[in-house]
Amino acid sequence: MTDNTDNAHAASRLTPALVTPVLAAAAVKGGAVLVDVRSNKGRGENGEVPGAIVADRHALDEQFGLDSPTRHAAIISLDQPIVVVCGSVAGSGPVAEGLLERGFRNVVHIDGGFAAWKDAGLPANEPAGAPGGETRI
Repeated sequence: MTDNTDNAHAASRLTPALVTPVLAAAAVKGGAVLVDVRSNKGRGENGEVPGAIVADRHALDEQFGLDSPTRHAAIISLDQPIVVVCGSVAGSGPVAEGLLERGFRNVVHIDGGFAAWKDAGLPANEPAGAPGGETRI
């Protein structure tokens, strides 16, 4: 007899949409909250996205729970559009999936992560200590 419990669970998992950096930027311009889940080290070494809220991927309930006293102020409802960025989809995907599992209805993550965002010429601050400043399209 075969146990299909794992297969049934995997099939029932919610899969967040993977979008291009340009589509992600358009969503943010339209009111989506951009959530950066890279580590402090990752942001320090590679730069940051102006206006993104920084979230700890291990504290989603605290930072995104609508009843949580430590919820990010930009998160106002389960209908709040959210764009998740990390260093790669291996980091953003599980966070976006976790937000969908917590009831958020409009969550996407960026194909290629922060590097693709920056390579697309979208707003990004240079790493701490790097010459230059903000880069834009």
